[in-house]
Amino acid sequence: MGNGASLSVTDMRRSTRHPVDYPVIAEHRVTGDMKLHVCNISAHGFMIDQAPSLARGDRLIVRLPVVGRIEAYCIWLTEDRAGFQFERIIRLDTFMAMIRELQPNPALRRRS
Repeated sequence: MGNGASLSVTDMRRSTRHPVDYPVIAEHRVTGDMKLHVCNISAHGFMIDQAPSLARGDRLIVRLPVVGRIEAYCIWLTEDRAGFQFERIIRLDTFMAMIRELQPNPALRRRS
């Protein structure tokens, strides 16, 4: 994993992010399973806080409600956070169904 990921989707950080509080177990090809905390998510990727030892370009597989298993690549890191881009964009209807499960409090959901 030395060369990092070659990402095909351009910078999508302007996508609407939805705040979530979602613990997930991610599969890392080298280090195995790791516990992560997803704190926001969009149709293009997600951010974690309390980031474990990761490097830019690392690949993880996570399991999300409605979406199921999806691969994501680490595209940026700070001291305690990391941003991941999904290997594919999640369809809007699937994404909104996932958000309904991740944000059971309707007050947290953005207006469509």
